[in-house]
Amino acid sequence: MPQRELSVGLAQRTPLHGSNVLAELHADVERTLTAHPDLDMLVYPELHLQGVDHLPNKEQPAALAQMAMPLDDPFVARIGELAAAFGIWLCPGSIGETTSTHAQYNTQLLFSPDGTLVASYRKMFPWRPFEPHLPGTEFVVAPIDGHGVLGLSNCYDAWFPEHSRHLTWMGADAIINIVKTTSQDRDQELVLARANAIVNQVYMLSVNCAEPVGRGLSIAVDPEGHVLAEAGAGEDTLVVRVDSGHIQRVRARGTAGTNRIWSQFAPNDEPIPLPLYDGRIEPKQWSPHYRGHD
Repeated sequence: MPQRELSVGLAQRTPLHGSNVLAELHADVERTLTAHPDLDMLVYPELHLQGVDHLPNKEQPAALAQMAMPLDDPFVARIGELAAAFGIWLCPGSIGETTSTHAQYNTQLLFSPDGTLVASYRKMFPWRPFEPHLPGTEFVVAPIDGHGVLGLSNCYDAWFPEHSRHLTWMGADAIINIVKTTSQDRDQELVLARANAIVNQVYMLSVNCAEPVGRGLSIAVDPEGHVLAEAGAGEDTLVVRVDSGHIQRVRARGTAGTNRIWSQFAPNDEPIPLPLYDGRIEPKQWSPHYRGHD
């Protein structure tokens, strides 16, 4: 069944903090949808609702730990209610998640237009040693009804090519990379966004927080590595369309009409050992899965 284009707004914003963050988020969603009424989805940066940057650096890890909550917390349910109120897919960034064993993760959330928490992803590559969270261990993709499949990615994950490769292999049409880059390496992350898009023939949508906290420079890249939109340092909303049909055309004809990376192997080729992972590339299962595309 053909998929429809997905209109995504990448909301480059400064982090929110204090007791009224959900009211502020509600107001921002309303303003953004007034300006861009055709959006199907809004995506905010990493830890957007749990800003601690107004605190001294030494106090920030404890503040993050104090704000962590289980995913059945009423705070999370209220985010879902906000998504339902506007009838949009909503990624509010990530929150600190705590478990019954008191483990803490940096967890990306995705809500459907009826307010259901349809996917949660624990950041696999925390920015060590600066982040206090534990690494998650599961890749997450989420079918978006009638629009294809999204892969979830949190900030530093984009620096590890295994991450975007695996999400694409699992069937992602676009990878939503939420970011909170306050350091000087955002220029390198722009290169990585294009590289990950090119080597996986997938949309890369990377939304960073805005100045004065973050470096901004959110970016959206198509499956051939072309930049669809890019922001400056301040608050902005990038509006892009994800077309799963375009991905299939690129993979069929090749990037720049040349490279068909997902057709690299024939089924009878020998497996290639990957000693780093104590594993291998198995030619019979090299190509992406198209879950949600049937």
